Amino acid sequence: MRGRDDRRALTRSTPPWLTVFALAFTGLCSAYMFTLVVPIQAELPHLLDADRADTAWVVTITLLVSACATPISGRLGDMYGKRRIVLVLIVMLILGSAVAALSATIGGVILGRALQGATMGVLPLGIAIMRDVLPVARLGTAVAFMSATMGVGGALGMPVSALIVEHLDWHMLFWAAALLGVIGFVLVLLFVPPSTLRTPARFDFVGALGLAAGLVGVLLAISRGADWGWTSPATLGSGLGGIAVLLLWGWYQLRAKEPLLDLRVAARPAVLYTNLAGIGMGFALFGTNVTLPQMLELPGDSEAGFGLSMFVTSLVVMPSGLMMMVISPLSGWFERRLGARLMLACGTLAVGAAYGLLLVWNDEVWHVFVANTMVGIGIGLSFAAMPMLIMRSVPAHETGASNGINALFRSLGTASAAAVMAAVLAAMTVDHDGIPVPSSTAFEVCFWLGAGAALGAALLTAFIPRHPHADRPSIPDRD
Repeated sequence: MRGRDDRRALTRSTPPWLTVFALAFTGLCSAYMFTLVVPIQAELPHLLDADRADTAWVVTITLLVSACATPISGRLGDMYGKRRIVLVLIVMLILGSAVAALSATIGGVILGRALQGATMGVLPLGIAIMRDVLPVARLGTAVAFMSATMGVGGALGMPVSALIVEHLDWHMLFWAAALLGVIGFVLVLLFVPPSTLRTPARFDFVGALGLAAGLVGVLLAISRGADWGWTSPATLGSGLGGIAVLLLWGWYQLRAKEPLLDLRVAARPAVLYTNLAGIGMGFALFGTNVTLPQMLELPGDSEAGFGLSMFVTSLVVMPSGLMMMVISPLSGWFERRLGARLMLACGTLAVGAAYGLLLVWNDEVWHVFVANTMVGIGIGLSFAAMPMLIMRSVPAHETGASNGINALFRSLGTASAAAVMAAVLAAMTVDHDGIPVPSSTAFEVCFWLGAGAALGAALLTAFIPRHPHADRPSIPDRD
């Protein structure tokens, strides 16, 4: 009875659609942080008067902080209130944006980007809040919409960033991010009910530090391996050291009285295979983000390029994000009738088919447009299905942390795609006016890798149980 009273208290004064809108807006803002600096990435050494190896940290630090902050913020939300932690993360976004906007040196921009990266934790927290406050009939559509923001924010943000860079000073990118953060803070403060579903516990600081150290080691090896050399002492030391720390962390978590994450829950087949599929779909999604813009922007007389401007390129790839937004309400309909498991399978196969299309037809802009649109459909279905599968398999007090782990696995996929695709495109080049540019074969290899990741995720869906159950399931099964 206590749980029902809490739910009534949560939904009494705020229309559900306003809560969903506020949370989805924060999700869009956090996802936008990953493509915020894409238009100026190549110019950062000149703008910041720094080496290219140093300016790479402007992108890398956001990835590292987001990966560490996502599961930790999920646990904090379960303990101290999800809305409260969402507001804290948005404040970090605003503060980081202001720091970067006021900086003219590499150190200040890296610090600001690190604070921006922490905001990715609002995605799993937003999904967990929706489970707390929404009726079951509306939950599938709302979760689909929130999940889609991970792709929509980046896709819609690229043309905005391109326009800002073309017409204004580059610092305005960060002032625009700060303004979005302020709007998001006000929306959450006004329209997201305070969290009353909490898990009283002592925060596991040792577990948080261990998880962060292990993730930083692994992600450093993945994201910087191409620059450092895949067999260099720095790459091997970071990667193997990170794995060793994570293994020790897992041993500690299984023995801690109040662990940061309950690994026994995470090891349930429905949760485990969904998370593993998340790696594949994160890889497939970011694979197109890395390869297609480069293909479209390469000189038209090169072996594989189309010679489009950055703004036109962003318009060609933007429909992927728009399709994710369109698919969101349809995902709720599919989930209610077919079940999340089948919806995940359809999404993974759609992305695999998109890569197959690129392998056969990639010599016209409209080929890229159609394939990227198919990726948007597949990612929209997949990212909507995964949180639903997770929430059916974990108790209510583990929702925030468990969704954080799922977002972390997707981040591992995106980080791997960024490193692997970049390494392939850098290694397989042809000469164009004295400058090495990626060859058509390099793009084909990348497309094969993306197809393999998507089909691997599709295979993993076969191992997800048809009727997963949580300790106290609050979402009925439909599979």
